[in-house]
Amino acid sequence: MLATQRQELILGRVAGAGAVRVADLVAELDVSDMTIRRDIAELARRGLVRRVHGGAVDARQAAHEPGFRAKLSRSEAEKTAIARAALDLIHPGSAIGLSAGTTTHLLAQLIATSTIRPLTVVTNSLPAADTLHRADDPALTVVLTGGTPTPSDALVGPLSTQALRGLHLDMVFLGVHGMDVDAGLTTPNLLEAETDRAMVAAGDQLVVLADHTKWGETGLSRIAELTDVTVLVTDAVPDGVDLPDLDLLLAPTPGA
Repeated sequence: MLATQRQELILGRVAGAGAVRVADLVAELDVSDMTIRRDIAELARRGLVRRVHGGAVDARQAAHEPGFRAKLSRSEAEKTAIARAALDLIHPGSAIGLSAGTTTHLLAQLIATSTIRPLTVVTNSLPAADTLHRADDPALTVVLTGGTPTPSDALVGPLSTQALRGLHLDMVFLGVHGMDVDAGLTTPNLLEAETDRAMVAAGDQLVVLADHTKWGETGLSRIAELTDVTVLVTDAVPDGVDLPDLDLLLAPTPGA
């Protein structure tokens, strides 16, 4: 098969699934790993795909941000297991940061019904703040940053970022759009990335909550490197991923 034919096939796979893995293409086309990587590099040079660890994604997806409700039902069992595992990391008397996202929202729901008190939660997530406020518990202090809402119901921008820069948090729980060994932790929204970086900087420890579907995804803007992570809470790590020195907390779903 000619290089142009392979590249057309790769583009077709990316267009259909949004992403493609090098290992899958090697098996399908019966060519070497290096051949596929050269094809992907050429397509990336032409701006047709975006290279990520282990494969390629649709170049258009790097800046696409799904809405909060659209993401809520994705990998629900995995996200719930991750949120439950993360709850065990929180101690009474702490001040924690909670970024926007569906998994962090599930963690907020667990915090609201838990006995971990007193507790201060700083968040730029509208759904999380609403959930925590409805607990109506004087021992649970909720601080909502200001800012402009995004499609994922995050408050971002200068007001949100400035509010976070004046705080000190014991632990920050961060949800991400994508996670990659090379690209790090990313989001499609430039302003949300800036706000998330301010929240990360305010915390002594960074806890990332990300299910297995986030691996290999790359958003437009980087929040942090994987080497900045203190604890990674996930349901699975793909084969071949070489993690940096961090604490890995696996939260497999029931029956997995």
